[in-house]
Amino acid sequence: MKSYCALVVRGLAVCGLLLAGLLLGGCRSSSDEIMFSDMANGPSAMSGPPPANGSASDAARFHVGDTIIVTLSGLPTTIDPHQEPIKEDGTITMPDIGKVQAAGKTAGELQNEIHDLYVPRIYTHLTVTVNIGDRVYYVSGEVKSPGRQLYVGQTTVNQAITSAGDFTDFASHKNVMLIRVNGDRTKVNVDKVRNGRAEDPPIYPGDQIIVHRRIW
Repeated sequence: MKSYCALVVRGLAVCGLLLAGLLLGGCRSSSDEIMFSDMANGPSAMSGPPPANGSASDAARFHVGDTIIVTLSGLPTTIDPHQEPIKEDGTITMPDIGKVQAAGKTAGELQNEIHDLYVPRIYTHLTVTVNIGDRVYYVSGEVKSPGRQLYVGQTTVNQAITSAGDFTDFASHKNVMLIRVNGDRTKVNVDKVRNGRAEDPPIYPGDQIIVHRRIW
């Protein structure tokens, strides 16, 4: 009888140890998980897509067709501001230093680059200020509200025509001419664009869209 009781006591003791181990292990696992999730600089904080602010950042950068106004000050003689649309290759041409890449840069980045190209090679001291004129494109011909349109972001030929009041009753939907700043011309069939059978070309500041009258 004593032997049986001893076995029962020993069994209960073993069960108690096992239960204690499980409880301690469970608490440790839970604690570890909480500590990992609270790591602000841990892998979980760095994963996932970046904040959706790409469009705002892009809007702050110069595009082909933007009119750039560069003012050079702090010189012994006054120099008139240099004003020029960004060419198709993304550059402007400054006096004495030639082509400077402007598209894709912010005003601050372009200011610094122009400054470093002038100083100290040409000038000892110089202050560079870069501004941008209105971003516009032009829609003319057979649209209901022809004229200058503000460029407020990524725009296509079809969207530009819609912004100009859409086609008149006499417009040729198949004969729309897109003229780039550099003079390149592209004929666009807007009917095919709207039916999904043709690409809708993007437009840039300074571009012109001419909607021709259809031939009866």
